[in-house]
Amino acid sequence: MGAYFGAFTVFIFCLLGFSANAVYITIGSSPGSDITQALLKAFTTACQSPTPSRVVIPKGEFKLGEIQMRGPCKAPVEITIQGTVKADGNAIQGKDTWIVFGNINGFKLNGGGAFDGEGNAAWRVNNCHQTFNCKKLPISIRFDFVENAEIKDISSIDAKNFHINVLGAKNMTMDHINIIAPKDSPNTDGIHLGRSDGVKILNTFISTGDDCISVGDGMKNLHVEKVTCGPGHGISVGSLGRYGNEQDVSGIRVINCTLQQTDNGLRIKTWPSAACSTTASDIHFENIILKNVMNPILIDQEYCPWNQCNKQKPSTIKLANISFKQIRGTSGNKDAVKLLCSRGYPCQNVEIGDIDIRYSGADGPATFQCSNVSPKLMGTQSPKACSGPVTNLPQ
Repeated sequence: MGAYFGAFTVFIFCLLGFSANAVYITIGSSPGSDITQALLKAFTTACQSPTPSRVVIPKGEFKLGEIQMRGPCKAPVEITIQGTVKADGNAIQGKDTWIVFGNINGFKLNGGGAFDGEGNAAWRVNNCHQTFNCKKLPISIRFDFVENAEIKDISSIDAKNFHINVLGAKNMTMDHINIIAPKDSPNTDGIHLGRSDGVKILNTFISTGDDCISVGDGMKNLHVEKVTCGPGHGISVGSLGRYGNEQDVSGIRVINCTLQQTDNGLRIKTWPSAACSTTASDIHFENIILKNVMNPILIDQEYCPWNQCNKQKPSTIKLANISFKQIRGTSGNKDAVKLLCSRGYPCQNVEIGDIDIRYSGADGPATFQCSNVSPKLMGTQSPKACSGPVTNLPQ
């Protein structure tokens, strides 16, 4: 059967070999048409179906306005995007998000298509990387409280702000995601996650202007594997401690990844004079290849952009059970390893094992710096690791 929504026809029928209802959006007008209302109505139909349903966006380019696709749904929903949906290219300030998928248990997003945030005009007016008080720009895709989900074979291009934001997820896998924006596009974090439990990011390519992957408060049991990052700001836990009532972070594992031409590598960052006292623990980086990466290994508990904090007050975020193992490649500056922990709460149980980071600049060989930490050393370390007692470097 079919229903007509403006310039689009939505067909609902059963596919041979696929027992779920299928909801197809077919184009009834010229390419470039706006599919916002048709997609919302198709999703609503699928969400209310008592059996698993699929919404298909076919090949072609389409306009898509702000849209929220929220459950709870009566059965799992799958959205297959084969074409490209494009956001408004204007610099829309004060808007929170372009696309929201929310409150769905049993969700799939796939199809090989792309979400184009049309961020070029927005980046020119975005000053959030320079000042604390700025007007926010839309996040491209938000997953809010989505459970038992598989996000696979999609691309995000030129987001105005973050490409993908994950909040309150449980048991979510992201596989073969492509995220692309210029290296000078501000605040375009690839995937930002917080207050979620059991997320996997696999076989993914991220080339953007901010953190490839950023981990916010409340994140538990994150597994990152076979991710290529660069350009960008690396893979970061934090920043933590900027806001009150932040939740603990635990169980972060990053393995078998490649960082290339990034401004930072593997980073943990917390604010001094933090607004809360939480713990980030069980954070492990292993088997990482570096290609001309600035600050390859960095614990920074004096993270204070825009001078919006008091560096004389040590960070109250506690860091414990952290390891960096089998990290190898080249650094873009001499600061190969910097473990700058809080003098109020020195880092506990930090392991360094089999580090081989080379630097060939004119200002000397690679260095390994420590502050308020006594790392446990395993295997070999190049540059030579600091292993003395807890120290207090000048503030």
